[in-house]
Amino acid sequence: MDYQHRLGRSYNIDTQNQMIMSQKKIVVLGAGESGTGAAILAKKKGFDVFVSDLSEIKEFYRQALDEHGIEWEQKQHTEERILAADEIIKSPGIPKEAPMIRKLIAQGTPIISEIEFAGRYTDAKMICITGSNGKTTTTSLIYHIFKMAGMNVGLAGNIGSSLAWQVAEKDYDCYVIELSSFQLDNMYDFRADIAILMNITPDHLDRYDYEMQNYVDAKMRVIRNQTKDDAFVFWADDPIITRELKKYGLKATLYPFAEARKEDLAAWTEDGTVYFDRPYAFNMEQESLALNGKHNLYNSMAAGISANIAGIKSETIRKALETFQGVEHRLERVARVNGIDFINDSKATNVNSCWYALQSMPVKCVLILGGKDKGNDYTEIADLVREKCCGLVYMGLHNEKLHGFFDGFGLPVADVQSMKDAVDAAYHMAAKGQIVLLSPCCASFDLFKSYEDRGEQFKNCVRAL
Repeated sequence: MDYQHRLGRSYNIDTQNQMIMSQKKIVVLGAGESGTGAAILAKKKGFDVFVSDLSEIKEFYRQALDEHGIEWEQKQHTEERILAADEIIKSPGIPKEAPMIRKLIAQGTPIISEIEFAGRYTDAKMICITGSNGKTTTTSLIYHIFKMAGMNVGLAGNIGSSLAWQVAEKDYDCYVIELSSFQLDNMYDFRADIAILMNITPDHLDRYDYEMQNYVDAKMRVIRNQTKDDAFVFWADDPIITRELKKYGLKATLYPFAEARKEDLAAWTEDGTVYFDRPYAFNMEQESLALNGKHNLYNSMAAGISANIAGIKSETIRKALETFQGVEHRLERVARVNGIDFINDSKATNVNSCWYALQSMPVKCVLILGGKDKGNDYTEIADLVREKCCGLVYMGLHNEKLHGFFDGFGLPVADVQSMKDAVDAAYHMAAKGQIVLLSPCCASFDLFKSYEDRGEQFKNCVRAL
């Protein structure tokens, strides 16, 4: 793929814009970062824009909407006006089961994501990362490499600023975008120049009718619309990905990676060395990678391959992978208190993320877990809990499932409903030389505003010990 010299996308943007402009009324549901950005772009492109949010809109976003002359409402949905829209841009946090969404679907109103909408108005190259685990770290790594290479690049999606907002006000040559399954659900014509799929493990099943295949289908949308000029980077040892690939007539060039060498890999490890084979061959010592642990090895390989495809020099890729500082709330070392290390892995919102965290623990740990269960099956971490844990702290409003699964393991257990109590209980369970690990396996919304809020509270409570 001649990535560096591609000047445009596969469709005519001006023609598409003219077609879209015939749909005069745009309603944006949800006025967070995504929705506000979409509204600003829609306003700039001449649409009649209305923003509606059932919750209270944060002051920052209210001010932004007002500054751009965009009508908005909060704490309600004006049904008549919403149902009259030609097209809906929906926040990824709104489930398809929401009453207003059901009504819109029933009458056939097109519903798209902010990412889909933004893609109509830029010919920038799109590097899109998804997966059940590792996508934030991989996205941040790729962005770090591209910035170090001096590229004119934006960071968008689940991290960074709204893609639509950046398309409205910036002029980047490419975007590195972290995509959740919820964003992918409402993407149709958007195309990734480089698509990266880290893995697929059970997550968010409560949003997918507790059917794993529905979630898998959502993740596989990252390769939708790819052409022979595009690239698909993926973990070759993921059984779900390898199974699903057989269902698709893929046109993109494939760049699989794995820990051990086998046929047709774009990256692998051997004798402590990471080898990158395509499109340009180079290698680096595994111990020189800034991030430790097997999961971070995969993140580093995926990022390195993507940068390699983009034509970035191997020396720059090596330096970037050696200097990356890591992602907040992902295996973040907080402090050592009386010989006990506290690690914040609040971003571990599913069981597989916790598996990677436990797998990387060098000594016994007290595990703090719990929150809003998303249809979790804790069998995946059972052996590691027995091997690595010296105590468990259940943190949530409803811990019955945790008690039912883990109480028979013979470990000390504490049941708490606040972060302060969780940190205090874990501190008293742990011995000098051990670790307290916050890796919840669950969403944060029972006790916290977000996983970031949960992680910040953890750090503050640790520092107060």
